[in-house]
Amino acid sequence: MSDSPTVPSAPMTENTFIAQASGQDDPPAPVKGLRRLLWWIFPANVAVFMVWGAVPGILLPHQVTLAFGEANQANVANLAIISTIGAFAAMVAQPIAGQISDRTRSRFGRRAPWIVLGALAGALSLIGLAFASTLVGFIIAWTLVQICYNFAQGPLSAIMPDRVPQARRGTFAAITGIGLMVGAIGGQIVGSLFFNSITAGYITFAVLSVVILTLFVVANPDRSSTRITPEPFSLGEFLRTFWVNPVANPDFFWAFTGRLLLYTGYFAVTGYQLYLLQYYFHVDHPETVIPMLGLLSLVGIIISTAVSGPLSDRVGRRKPFVFGSAAFVSLAFLLPWMWQDITAWMIMTFIAGFGFGMFQAVDTALISEVLPSAKSFAKDLGVVNIAATLPQTLAPAVAGAIVLAVGYAGLFPVAIVLGILGALAIWPIKSVR
Repeated sequence: MSDSPTVPSAPMTENTFIAQASGQDDPPAPVKGLRRLLWWIFPANVAVFMVWGAVPGILLPHQVTLAFGEANQANVANLAIISTIGAFAAMVAQPIAGQISDRTRSRFGRRAPWIVLGALAGALSLIGLAFASTLVGFIIAWTLVQICYNFAQGPLSAIMPDRVPQARRGTFAAITGIGLMVGAIGGQIVGSLFFNSITAGYITFAVLSVVILTLFVVANPDRSSTRITPEPFSLGEFLRTFWVNPVANPDFFWAFTGRLLLYTGYFAVTGYQLYLLQYYFHVDHPETVIPMLGLLSLVGIIISTAVSGPLSDRVGRRKPFVFGSAAFVSLAFLLPWMWQDITAWMIMTFIAGFGFGMFQAVDTALISEVLPSAKSFAKDLGVVNIAATLPQTLAPAVAGAIVLAVGYAGLFPVAIVLGILGALAIWPIKSVR
């Protein structure tokens, strides 16, 4: 048996790639080149995640307060109900969007039609949310926002395994991660500027998402998928999508579990920032502090993401960065738990941002390398993205339950434990170092 190192195979044709490849195979080169795709994936992710940063973290909680009054406990309960129902809609929407996207045959490719249609429908739903004033109205509008934007986000997340060679995925994941966090944090900052003009804020984010995602599709055309024979649809197989089998695909299962735990811990705290500032740190005008906090987090995220992604490509390892990220985030959450002061929150924001940026830079690349088959990249990523989207949207519900049970201070130890467990879940993965 030869001891020579394995040489990566040449990129396959589109038909052969979809029929035979897994997440560890190199796809055909992008139509307009990889460099252009690297440049455009950043604003595309910013556009989507600005919605997730601004709405559930800033605009929606404040809108709920304006609609139902200033009662702290009532607002926590109402927001928990709205967020929980919306989160379950997101959980179902991404795999469905992925399944439809994987099977789409058009001259624009498998992903482009759904990225644009999802953005358009999401924008209309977001504008509808601006006029919600009852609990039922909030639930319906927020659920539609979740479903529609996940129909755009699911196919967008499949761009990396569809078009990016394995050796460049750490860099691509770093750019994606920076875009994601710039969007999420930038959404909080911009959202705070619309604190007293909620309708204008919703319209702004709706227009931005449509324009940027449409430009992304136009600037990065995909190959036609009209000649690719779709797999026969099986209802039973589709329903099994929602079960990540630890026996059949153990690496995929552990990657999913790790992301779910770490994201839940992180967003249970940061996603509840507005109410923490108001009721835990007793800040009179939190909207004036949020932009500064967003910038602190953003600086930490950009530094760690820009370094960690390319460095993980260079050393050929992903796991050490995940372990390091959990250590930074856990250390950060100790500060506001032990020191109930806005200064502690500011320091925590920077350190936690640094740690989460490190995780985001390599986790996307790690997950792309454990996908079972190119036939179902978008569907499988839709399942994995449940582990990212669900914690962000469900965070107010999780945090609400903790706050109602033990108070705001209870958020921090729970987040620390979840972050550590999330990092440990990555350890059993065998196909990625």
